[in-house]
Amino acid sequence: MTEKGVAHELESVDLSDPSEDFIEISPYQTVPALADRDLTLFGSRVIMEYLDERFPHPPLMPVDPVARAKDRLMIDRIDRDWSVRMEDIELGSDKVANRARKELTESLTMLAPLFAQHSYFMSDEFSLVDCSMAPILWRLKSMKITLPPSAKSVMDYAERIFDRDSFLDSLTEEERELDE
Repeated sequence: MTEKGVAHELESVDLSDPSEDFIEISPYQTVPALADRDLTLFGSRVIMEYLDERFPHPPLMPVDPVARAKDRLMIDRIDRDWSVRMEDIELGSDKVANRARKELTESLTMLAPLFAQHSYFMSDEFSLVDCSMAPILWRLKSMKITLPPSAKSVMDYAERIFDRDSFLDSLTEEERELDE
């Protein structure tokens, strides 16, 4: 929403004791959730695509259907592979967390050459793929993950994302503290 310049109010939710209003918006009690006029949405991918269509400028998905499909596949990979690893690191036993750290590190390192090819992920234009990837990269330090030198292009990419005013403006106070 910040990337699109959309005015919004952010509300924190205690998932261990969600309000009835929140449960109405997000029946699976997951975040993020969005209430926009008479529409309520939950799930980051659904919300991101809705906002990109509702507020078309600047566009965050390519116009070309093939390029759009590739971006959607990458976002799906981020959700299935990397976001799951983050959950394992945050909520799993030490053994599960350590395995997830190793897998996430290896996956990001393996893709490092792709990060070096363009200003943004596989593109010279900032996209929803970058919006999906940014929270994971921002949390690497707090998850005790240090990428090897061979993944320098990943960290250079992360810095380009983190330097964007829209990224900085979108961080909550808790998220800002993760980088300390």
